[in-house]
Amino acid sequence: MVSIDTYNACVDFPIFDAKSRSLKKAMLSTAGGSIGKNDQNVVMVEALKDINLHLREGDRVGLVGHNGAGKTTLLRLLSGIYEPTRGAADVRGRVAPVFDLGVGMDPEVSGYDNIIIRGLFLGQTIKQMKAKMDEIAEFSELGDYLSMPLRTYSTGMRVRLALGVVTSIEPEILLLDEGIGAVDAAFMAKARVRLQELVKRSGILVFASHSNDFLAQLCDTALWIDHGQIRSVGEVSDVVGEYEGPEVGEYVRDLRRRFDNEENV
Repeated sequence: MVSIDTYNACVDFPIFDAKSRSLKKAMLSTAGGSIGKNDQNVVMVEALKDINLHLREGDRVGLVGHNGAGKTTLLRLLSGIYEPTRGAADVRGRVAPVFDLGVGMDPEVSGYDNIIIRGLFLGQTIKQMKAKMDEIAEFSELGDYLSMPLRTYSTGMRVRLALGVVTSIEPEILLLDEGIGAVDAAFMAKARVRLQELVKRSGILVFASHSNDFLAQLCDTALWIDHGQIRSVGEVSDVVGEYEGPEVGEYVRDLRRRFDNEENV
């Protein structure tokens, strides 16, 4: 069964060169996790603290919060990139992470080779990736560059390739970060359509975004992450209303009604 369970999960990062900095100023910051010292007097950033999540198939969860609040760190925890330093995380299902798009790619080999490498990183077989090669090439619009080493690609070209690969698989758990905008507007519009199709095929969605329109379209519930902790959980319009104000929450509620009506037509 596809599931995500975390039990008081925490992620801490030691900062060994920060002993002389002012912790008072750091504690007053509006973004980032809590900052303190451990028993060895090493400065620690508590990026996530006491995260308890229990998601099942069909859940569509949005993550809202300031930059640096811990949204992407939570996605990395759920994808297995980070292990909890305290507590536990149990993720069951095939995970498709649509963030950190450069992970699992080799700058010295061709785009074609990287399609296979990235696919293997996502749990696919070489045979499966070869069967998807033409589809990914057409979506990425990279043409002859697919035969060239990845180091010759711009950031936007790498995003195109990685998006083509990750949206070609059949995920059970989709971890999506909208901060993938290093591509032109026309391609991003095309990518959004493909991402929406991917969401429909996935069992669980966890989506970090600053776009209320996209949250209303893709998510049923939301978590407000603040300084590495879950501050609020609930229906997406209610949580956005707490985070950004009641008028914005009502806007999201109206959007959700409109999207629901369009689906029922």
